[in-house]
Amino acid sequence: MPLPPLLQLPDEAAYRQHFVGTYCRGVIETHDGIRVFFRQNQFDHAFYESTSRDGAKDAFSWVRAERMNWIGATLTDPAAVRYQGWVARTRSYDPARRVDLLYEDFVVVLALGLNRDGALRANFVTCFQADNSVAKIRTSPLWTREACLNALR
Repeated sequence: MPLPPLLQLPDEAAYRQHFVGTYCRGVIETHDGIRVFFRQNQFDHAFYESTSRDGAKDAFSWVRAERMNWIGATLTDPAAVRYQGWVARTRSYDPARRVDLLYEDFVVVLALGLNRDGALRANFVTCFQADNSVAKIRTSPLWTREACLNALR
């Protein structure tokens, strides 16, 4: 699987504008037909990181931002591997959380729910290079639509 090119923009404002235009105002569906919704305030969570590893995201991450177009590429590619997400608060896997992995150690995290007519919908949570946690992610249970729907109903 060839890597998509890195996104090269001049500054943080340009990356923010690209995120809003491409993802928040665009229509993104996963390869299996789930609409993914993006909120503008997710930009800071997804594209900032903590310099002191204390959880406070205080520095713009060029590494994450340059891979911004990998979000859509990962979500729309049927070759991506999908895992259940880990929820630290409950210390358990959640079939209604999905971690998609396709390129290098880059992951896209989604929270799934049901829309009014009972179809699956997803909210973008974050994306990042999982270089420290990719081995653990790869041992997570695989995500399935059936398990997700059972958890939500």
